[in-house]
Amino acid sequence: MKTGVGVIGAGTVGGGVIEILTANTDVIQDKTGAQVTLRHVAELKQELLKDIPLDGVTVSSDAAALIHDPEVQVVCELIGGVEPAKRFILEALNAGKHVVTANKMLLAKAGPELAAAAVKNGVQLRFEAAVAGAVPIIKALREGLAANHIHSIHGILNGTCNYILSRMTYEGLEFEETLQQAIAKGFAETPPDLDILGHDTAHKCQILASLAYSTKVNLNEIPVEGITKITHLDVAYAREMGYIIKLLAIIRKVEGEIEACVYPTLVPETHLLASVRNEFNGIYVQSDCADATLYYGRGAGRMPTASAVVADIVDITLRGNTAPVPPFNYTHDIALRDIGLLEGCYYVRLTTEDHPGVLGQVCTILGRHGVSIASCIQKNQEEGAPVHIVLMTHETVESAISAALTEINQLDCITEPAQLLRTL
Repeated sequence: MKTGVGVIGAGTVGGGVIEILTANTDVIQDKTGAQVTLRHVAELKQELLKDIPLDGVTVSSDAAALIHDPEVQVVCELIGGVEPAKRFILEALNAGKHVVTANKMLLAKAGPELAAAAVKNGVQLRFEAAVAGAVPIIKALREGLAANHIHSIHGILNGTCNYILSRMTYEGLEFEETLQQAIAKGFAETPPDLDILGHDTAHKCQILASLAYSTKVNLNEIPVEGITKITHLDVAYAREMGYIIKLLAIIRKVEGEIEACVYPTLVPETHLLASVRNEFNGIYVQSDCADATLYYGRGAGRMPTASAVVADIVDITLRGNTAPVPPFNYTHDIALRDIGLLEGCYYVRLTTEDHPGVLGQVCTILGRHGVSIASCIQKNQEEGAPVHIVLMTHETVESAISAALTEINQLDCITEPAQLLRTL
């Protein structure tokens, strides 16, 4: 079982893959019997390779040359983005080469096209590293839980956001301060918009939903909210009520439709996901046979992500000439559920002027929309300063609470738009 590997891109992840394939091939062979050999590296910035021993490895700046190198059976696309990554992957698949990628954005946007090319050419397209880094959630859904109907997936899928929210929770810091710390530590990209606005999590959410329910999921139809509006007040009030705020990808099947959403969520302190801190990822899966399973580990970083890429290379090697595993099985056509139909309990923080009757006005509007209050916290600030009213509702539907808050925000006593967060 021998495989020659070509790596396109020697940046953070690509460099990690190159390091593993030049240092740990003996470990791979000892554990699996697979002989995996780095044959070709294509990188425009040659200086990235100066400290890596590449004796016997072809080094070029030409991705096409790598793709068509007869010594290469597996092409690793590790440059990210949509183009030219998409063009390289399609060229490799059409040339009869297996492909491994960590490119969640490309998979979320062009997964069906890439999958069709892999199936047409009888080769494998693997992407374990695209979701949660070293955490083997793709393998779990495709293989480990293959006999299960998936009831739901709740995932902390972005280490940057989890690091920020963890620092806000346990150190009482504000969002902007923790964001700058995340950038300084290399947990966040510059600019960090894909992370903090929730789009990176949405890419991963789309991939997991497609795998869980064997259907095409339109990325543009996934409701997405990031963490930029979360304040230290929300974090503190949530903890007072027994919750930890996490940015979650939530996937579940309800009444024959799929709920696939990304938003900050109040997670009960007793839930396993509440203990996932800092840059770590956690995915909680509920299924009919296996019941509840938790997948935890580093979701990003040079070597954890590279480890997942190499694991895919090994899997391809071990499968040899057996029938390739389809990247996605689009065997069902299932609609995404309108977020207005979402059912649950809601956290609402209102900032109001300090005078009598405010809570009564709010309760009247909520009642008119069929929303009942489970608990209420009202804390006075300095005399004359705005008052924070924090409400937790009983279970209701999203459309009802949204309509109520639209009306509440129009009250003269409300000094800033209401903060709305969902609960797990």
